[in-house]
Amino acid sequence: MYVRRNIRNLVSAFGLVAALGLTACSTTDDSSDTTATGAAGSATGATAADASQLLSAHGMSGMDDVVEIIDHLDRLGGSERPQDLIASVRPDQLVLSSGGDEVSIAIPDDAFYLSIAPYVNQTHECYNHSLTTCTGELASTEVEVQIVDETNDEVLVEKTVTTFENGFVGFWLPRDIKGTIKITHDGRS
Repeated sequence: MYVRRNIRNLVSAFGLVAALGLTACSTTDDSSDTTATGAAGSATGATAADASQLLSAHGMSGMDDVVEIIDHLDRLGGSERPQDLIASVRPDQLVLSSGGDEVSIAIPDDAFYLSIAPYVNQTHECYNHSLTTCTGELASTEVEVQIVDETNDEVLVEKTVTTFENGFVGFWLPRDIKGTIKITHDGRS
């Protein structure tokens, strides 16, 4: 078993029960600068116009919601991934950088993005999940996922999903929960 977790949101949030290995890319960096609000949501360290311009330059014109941006980028595979864009999910923001330009877009206060890469043989260490560079072992693979909030036994996720082309699968979950993740694939869980 191997899980890299967001120290602030996940170490206290999830206990993992699995024989099938998992990795979750995340961060311990909470840095932020000034905030501007606009079409791309709350942009930190740059203006909202800068965020919109960077998104537009990478084919995401009109995407004005950070959830939509993260979901879109995490699903891109292979040649669809922008070669000159780094998109890093942090506990409270999405950091986009390209050609020396960097913008941050705030993630909603009541949710966090958990990105998991189930694996059998190998994984990689990662502190910030990169939507444009991280790859997992089991790309485009059907897995059963169950995520349970242990404080009230509420099942937050229980479904069969196909990992993205990058080998990850992502879930938007409430912040400050304590839970268990169980992933089953090919007779292992």
